[in-house]
Amino acid sequence: MPPVPDKAVRHWFVTGASGGLGRHLTAHALRSGDRVTATVRRPSALDDLRRTYGDRLSVEVLDLARPDDVQEVVGRTLRAGPVDIVVNNAGYAVVGAAEEMTAEQIRDQIEVLLLAPMMITRAFLKPMREQGGGRIIQISSVGGQVGVPTHSAYHAGKWGLEGFTESVSREVRDFGIHLTLVEPGATRTGFASALDYTTATAAYRDSAVGLIRRHLETADGSAFTGDPARIAAVVHDTTRHPDPPLRLALGSDTYDAVHAALTERLTALVSQKDLAASVAFSP
Repeated sequence: MPPVPDKAVRHWFVTGASGGLGRHLTAHALRSGDRVTATVRRPSALDDLRRTYGDRLSVEVLDLARPDDVQEVVGRTLRAGPVDIVVNNAGYAVVGAAEEMTAEQIRDQIEVLLLAPMMITRAFLKPMREQGGGRIIQISSVGGQVGVPTHSAYHAGKWGLEGFTESVSREVRDFGIHLTLVEPGATRTGFASALDYTTATAAYRDSAVGLIRRHLETADGSAFTGDPARIAAVVHDTTRHPDPPLRLALGSDTYDAVHAALTERLTALVSQKDLAASVAFSP
């Protein structure tokens, strides 16, 4: 087993660690000498890391769409000792027009992207407050700031996560607990191959929905510029920063898209200044 550096060992809790960014974050933390409790869907997904790092890596099987399982795993993790850094990383996207989505697809999407991170965050707040601080990293997305056709349920989850996190960050900052929203752009992970498509309907075939759907169905991710290893390194560095940012936009595509979206919203808001004031009671 690689030697642990001569520094305080921190304990991470990372969801969705089977692959992609979650796996890179787990490996980066372990290489740095920290401990990690990683949740996966497949028990064998991290066998290679377990062979290398031994008992510094604990693996839990977890389906975030099962609230009772979430509570059980989080409770077991906390009973094993304090947690310093929580990373809500697990996620996927339902792709298709809103009216094509089934009720089950919408429920599962919101359960995984919003409700599970909310419950996990809440579960760790009291222990972190009592231990004098901690870090909670929410893996959001450029889709937490920018909306596109075919991703309405995904955006509902990510925009909800952003609002929840911004509010909670202001509630717990005085306790030394810092929350950061990480907003990657197109990143070379298994995300594209794991997309959950709706059953297509003819009405949307020639619309923006159909065009985006066909593009995603043929994309293999090779054109994505985001390097998950570099993103993991930046996120890891952020956990050492005494005053981390609330939002961390990673990827030039994220920067450009968010800048354009915020500029558009600000321009629209400014144009309504007089209208906004017009609804007040007359003096």
